[in-house]
Amino acid sequence: MFLLKLIGFLALFRSSYQQFPRACATAEALLSKECCPVWDGDASVCGESSRRGSCQDVSVTDAADGPQFPHFNVDDREKWPLVFYNRTCQCVGNFMGYNCGDCKFGFFGPNCDERRESIRRSIFQLTTAEKNKFIAYLNLAKNTVSTDYVIATGTYIQMNNGSTPMFRNISVYDLFVWMHYYASRDTLLGGSNNVWRDIDFAHEAPAFLPWHRVFLLLWEQGIRKLTGDQNFTVPYWDWRDAQDCDVCTDEYLGGRHPTNPNILSPASFFSSWQVICTKSEEYNRLETLCNGTGEGPILRNPGNHDRIRTPRLPTSAEVEFCLSLTEYETEPMDKFANMSFRNTLEGFADPSDGMANRARSTLHNSLHIFMNGSMSQVQGSANDPIFVLHHVFVDSIFEQWLRRHQLVGAAYPAANAPIGHNHGYHMVPFIPLYRNGDFFLSSRELGYDYAYLLEPGQRFLEEFLVPYLDQARQIWQWLLAAGILGALVAAILVLSVVLTCRKRKRRRSSYEERQPLLHDSDDSQNLNYQTTL
Repeated sequence: MFLLKLIGFLALFRSSYQQFPRACATAEALLSKECCPVWDGDASVCGESSRRGSCQDVSVTDAADGPQFPHFNVDDREKWPLVFYNRTCQCVGNFMGYNCGDCKFGFFGPNCDERRESIRRSIFQLTTAEKNKFIAYLNLAKNTVSTDYVIATGTYIQMNNGSTPMFRNISVYDLFVWMHYYASRDTLLGGSNNVWRDIDFAHEAPAFLPWHRVFLLLWEQGIRKLTGDQNFTVPYWDWRDAQDCDVCTDEYLGGRHPTNPNILSPASFFSSWQVICTKSEEYNRLETLCNGTGEGPILRNPGNHDRIRTPRLPTSAEVEFCLSLTEYETEPMDKFANMSFRNTLEGFADPSDGMANRARSTLHNSLHIFMNGSMSQVQGSANDPIFVLHHVFVDSIFEQWLRRHQLVGAAYPAANAPIGHNHGYHMVPFIPLYRNGDFFLSSRELGYDYAYLLEPGQRFLEEFLVPYLDQARQIWQWLLAAGILGALVAAILVLSVVLTCRKRKRRRSSYEERQPLLHDSDDSQNLNYQTTL
């Protein structure tokens, strides 16, 4: 009931984040190749009147790509975003966004001058109210159509080189599912099933960790814009040494259906969700893109997976070995890289020796395989809300490694990485534009941290004290009423004690001795012992 009420209340808010800005999904914008929308705050292009930014030519890197993708000018994502736009808003200072109307990560306020560090906590450390609110936010995002962004349902060629736009509305949550799909989809080479599969702008290469870091920051910011809750942070699931899926309960992200183990319990909100972008083979056969149409319920059957490929969930020892690796990336900078921190954490290398192993799926990959459903397919994995909790924890391991080895952006490869993964490449398919190497830095510089990585004093405050204080804020009316009632009861008790003491004192005074205990009578022979009793 609480969740339904909260969803109804939050439905008053409408916003979104990322991909093709609605204002740029027109024939005029595509033909001019310019995506420089007006910021409503001052009615100027890119907020130029407020000195937020200006419309500028897009500069793309000319660094050489690796040999993994031998084609040229056949994929819209090459040298992103030049196929669609060669002029976009370039923001300055603490401003960000497709029209410079948002704040950079870590900054808040109408003028983006309020610096604040958000703390991401374990989902099991959230109070009941926080956990319920998180689930309500997910449902709201799933059922709210984005007003700012749309998705492309065809390639640029299929749009007649921009003269016939092919875009479609999408919900806030599904927008991010689609982006994850779009970054990892196969290249259409022309003709049914004529595709190039060895391409991925978000996985199997150096950008895996920075790309997902930006993805999560935008997801977090999108929820804040949607709900108006600027204090919201995405939680994580610490899966080290877990024996089963701890979050797979109806209280959290959905338990198992009582009669069909492949779908979610009807008692879970997520059982009614429809997945999108899961039929990659059909898209390849039809030479089309995912159009965001519902394709069935979330599939999940944790533990009933290929145990030869993934014997169990990751252990603390495996994570520690991964953190001990000193090289972020090694040649050939893809899933065959040995002794690479990125490749080991992603799960293509063995976390016991760092050697690439095609027969095993470990660490990050093992969670996807273990879920044995929607999570197990790369392109559609973000449909399952567990995806977010999982990748937030993966990001925390990336953060641990950065702090332990004190590395800077120079450690990120500048050239010869697979297409889309060089230091200066713009992340696909984000608009506004972000470069891979710009996010190879500590999360603190991006305005967030993890509760379990804090110093002991700060950790106690964030993990134990803050949740209780937050819960107290949620029920402050009840606490105030209880305090007033307690004060009244105490006053009554004190008054009762005082009145009782006074009565007893008066009774004692009325029985005081009115004559000596030993009284001499006229008859000296008679001794009369008299007391008032």
